[in-house]
Amino acid sequence: MASKPKVLKAFEQAARATCDFYITQAAAADGVCYWDTGAPGLVHLGDYRERPADPYNSHEPVDASASAIAAQGLLRLGRFLGARAGSRYTQAGLTVARTLLSDDYLATDPKHQGILLHSVYHRPNGWDFIPPGRTVPCGESSMWGDYHMLELGNLIKRVAGRGTYPVFFDGKA
Repeated sequence: MASKPKVLKAFEQAARATCDFYITQAAAADGVCYWDTGAPGLVHLGDYRERPADPYNSHEPVDASASAIAAQGLLRLGRFLGARAGSRYTQAGLTVARTLLSDDYLATDPKHQGILLHSVYHRPNGWDFIPPGRTVPCGESSMWGDYHMLELGNLIKRVAGRGTYPVFFDGKA
């Protein structure tokens, strides 16, 4: 087998570094991230990466939409690397997906106009809805969060072998 082109090696290295950072620095134990890894209120959450994210905490909002995007990247890298080398990334992506598919993150109220709860729009500008009695945004959906949640579901279906897995570039050429 021919060696990988330099550009493919560079992209793979960047993808691994990004996914490794997400797993070890950005996400809580259930794979969901808070809206910013440097958010000042995280200090009040203690060792937040060692337990599941709390979308209803009083210090910093989680960002379920960013987590849905991250899950897709983790699953795609895991598939690209193959079962052995990619298992860490595949498992991390499935962990995020399992969390986002739970009652804490899916809108179950028929009056709610979204799918994925706890999306952050623009925290620094204060554009996120903060429900009465809360100090940080929670419970809202966004168009991109819903889109990426649906894409995540489709990706899981494809990875499970229930549908085609279309790719722009497979790295085998």
